[in-house]
Amino acid sequence: MSRCAGDISARRSVTNLSAILEGGPVRLEPLAQHHLEPLRAACAEDPEIWEIYPVNMLGDDFDAAMERFHAMDNWVKFAVIDAATGQLVGMTNYISPDAFGVVEIGGTYIAPMARRTGFNRAMKKLLIEHAFANGFRKIRFNIDTRNTRSMAAVAKLGALREGTLRQDRITWTGYIRDTAVFGLLREEWAG
Repeated sequence: MSRCAGDISARRSVTNLSAILEGGPVRLEPLAQHHLEPLRAACAEDPEIWEIYPVNMLGDDFDAAMERFHAMDNWVKFAVIDAATGQLVGMTNYISPDAFGVVEIGGTYIAPMARRTGFNRAMKKLLIEHAFANGFRKIRFNIDTRNTRSMAAVAKLGALREGTLRQDRITWTGYIRDTAVFGLLREEWAG
């Protein structure tokens, strides 16, 4: 491996991605124990949405989901904070950053009060720019094809739909979902 490739690879690590990020209305903090009860409350604000998520974050299932998330050492987990009020309004993650310069952004939930306000775009912008600044060359988004709102949001960011993985996952409800795969290359990012 050339020195240049090694230097870039060293920059692309889980450790470098874990940081406090803030811009506009959004503050992202590495998910910690003190975020869990406010996150539980934020997740409870939209019980219907969990039908299209791979895991359930309501009631007793919240604790089991958090235990699984905690065990995933290839995820960089963030609490999503409304910077103006300090209120926790959701969570998001970098998933499986790899040595080839690709990282997924996903596992995102935002409470209804922060939707359709530009909040999601500001949050994704922070995550995208931070990943690119840390040597990643591509951002991937894997979205349940039933989640048309999320697919439209990542398309507005400039991500291109690269295909569909058929019967890709079984969700907590037993539904066998198809996954739409979107990608955003560093040179395509307009900010």
